[in-house]
Amino acid sequence: LEGSTAMPMNSPNWVDIDGINTRYFEFGEGETVVLFYGGNFGSKDGSNCAIAWELNVDGLAANYHVVVPDKLGQGHTDNPKDDDYTMNAVVHHAAAFIESVGLSNVHLVGHSRGGYLVTRLTLEFPELVRSCTIVDSGTLGPGVGLNEIVHAQPPYEPLSRETQRWTYEKYSFKPDHITDTWLDAVVEVGKLPKTWEAIEKMENGGLKGRLFYPELARQKAETLRWIDERGMKRPTQVVWGYNDPTAPLRQGVPLYEMIAAKERQAYFHIINESGHFPFREHPERFNEIVHGFIQSLN
Repeated sequence: LEGSTAMPMNSPNWVDIDGINTRYFEFGEGETVVLFYGGNFGSKDGSNCAIAWELNVDGLAANYHVVVPDKLGQGHTDNPKDDDYTMNAVVHHAAAFIESVGLSNVHLVGHSRGGYLVTRLTLEFPELVRSCTIVDSGTLGPGVGLNEIVHAQPPYEPLSRETQRWTYEKYSFKPDHITDTWLDAVVEVGKLPKTWEAIEKMENGGLKGRLFYPELARQKAETLRWIDERGMKRPTQVVWGYNDPTAPLRQGVPLYEMIAAKERQAYFHIINESGHFPFREHPERFNEIVHGFIQSLN
């Protein structure tokens, strides 16, 4: 892992956001970097949480105030209310979180579905944002990702350790970055009653097909239109794993071209021999990219 070690993330903080008990971690001092992981509530394939960033927080906290929240309905943060099983609710919860803990002028970093999240945050709440880093976001990139194909029919029990390891391996160029601490954390989340309550509502209750995906499709189209017409209006970089099997580079390139057409401070980094998790597969390189980007703005 290029000399990177996992930072123990075992001292969480908690804050109430409009009745949603929200878990987050905090490290270091300096300008604030807020890290958002991917995925969404109610998924049988994986129960991701803030521990996804364990290989990055130590290096980043040497120079920055690093804040890593569990998103709405994920990790140990409470589930949404029933009509809030949407990415729009996730975005607004994230904005309220940033304000509630007294942050502003933050450097946003978002991976996968979290990349969509930080883009919407930048467009809707620019007063909170200094810069935006989008990482391998098939949710945001033009075209269709291959997630459902790559992860079709896992051979193990839903949210078991075997299933989650299998899922992460399918995402990756090499599986070396899949640590026991990460698997421990997602297995713990996978056993929470709230996790299965969200799965029940999304799958059997029909919220996934009736609400979540239709809303996301509408808002994705709206987001790309806003980028095309208005631009990001904040320095923005796109980071992509060259070998990503689920969000292929052919999604990342046109996304960057759209952003760069309107934003002078726009940058694109491709990390070779990396799948969907470049921040874990090459943590030191990824941290250097984030650090260099932030320093270039000062």
